[in-house]
Amino acid sequence: MDRFDAMRLFVRLVERQSFTAAAADLGIPRSTASEVLRGLEARLGARLLERTTRHVTPTLDGEDYYRRCVAILAEVEEAEAAMRDAQPRGLLRIDAHPLLTRTFILPHLPAFLTRYPQLDLQIGQGDRLVDLVREGIDCVIRSGEPEDSGMIQRRLGTIAEVTVASPAYLARRGTPATPDALDGHQMVAFLSSRTGDVLPLEFSGAGTLRHVLLPSRVRVNNSDTMANLARLGFGLAQAPRYRFTDDLASGTLVEVLADHPPSPTPLCALYPQNRQLALRLRVFLDWIAGIFAEAKP
Repeated sequence: MDRFDAMRLFVRLVERQSFTAAAADLGIPRSTASEVLRGLEARLGARLLERTTRHVTPTLDGEDYYRRCVAILAEVEEAEAAMRDAQPRGLLRIDAHPLLTRTFILPHLPAFLTRYPQLDLQIGQGDRLVDLVREGIDCVIRSGEPEDSGMIQRRLGTIAEVTVASPAYLARRGTPATPDALDGHQMVAFLSSRTGDVLPLEFSGAGTLRHVLLPSRVRVNNSDTMANLARLGFGLAQAPRYRFTDDLASGTLVEVLADHPPSPTPLCALYPQNRQLALRLRVFLDWIAGIFAEAKP
C-alpha cells in the first residue's frame, strides 16, 4: 500500500472509528489495516490513534495528521479529475428516503451505472438522522430545511406538498372549505425526527402560512405508516404529492383544501466538507440534480 492509500485508510479509520468498518470500506482485511497503521505510525514516529475494545480515536498528533491528509487527498482527487480521461471509480455511499429512492432514483439508475462502469453505489434508506462522517456515508438526500450542521448543502429543488384524507373520513367529518372550518377534524400526527414533537399541518393563503395542530388518536414517526393511517381514515395528513399519486388517481384518498396547499418542501443533498472534491460524488450530484430538475416533483 503506497502513501496515498495509507492516508486514505487513516482518514477512514478516524471517520469510522473502527478497524473493521474502515477495512470493509476499502475492501481489505482487518489485519492489513492494522499492519498499515502500525507502519504509518512507525514511519512518522508518532502515535496517531488510541485503541479501545470498541472503537479508535485520534490522538492530538492524529487529529493534526488527519486534517493534513484530508487536504492532501482532496488535492489529489482534484488533480486526477482534471485529467481528460479521468473516470469516477470506487464505492459511493448515499442515504435517501425509500419512497424517494424508488420513485426518482431507481428508474434512472441503470443508465447512470452504465455511464460510469467503474462506480458502485451503496444506498441506505430511512427517515432517521445519520452521522455522515461516523457512518462513512458520502451524501444524504433529505427533504425539509436542513439545520446548520457544518455539512455542505446543495439545493436540488422543491417538492410539492398536498393535504389528503380518505373518503370514509370525509363522509364522517365533512370536507372543510377553508382552514377556518377545521373544528371537529383530526389529523394523523407525524413526529419530527429532530425534536420529537408533532409537526403541525400547514396551509397557505393570502401570502401567509398558517400552522394548525388538530387532535390525533395516533402519532407516528414513519412516513409510510402515516400514509397508511390516512388511508384507514384516521384524519387529515400532509406529505409530498408524489407519495399519493396512485391514491389520488384511484380515489383511495382525496385532496383537501387544494386552494390552501402546504408550502413546497426544499430538497437538498448534504455531504461532508472533506469530500466535496471527490469525482464520484460530483458526478452523482450533477446526475441527481438533473433528475429532480426534470421531474419537478
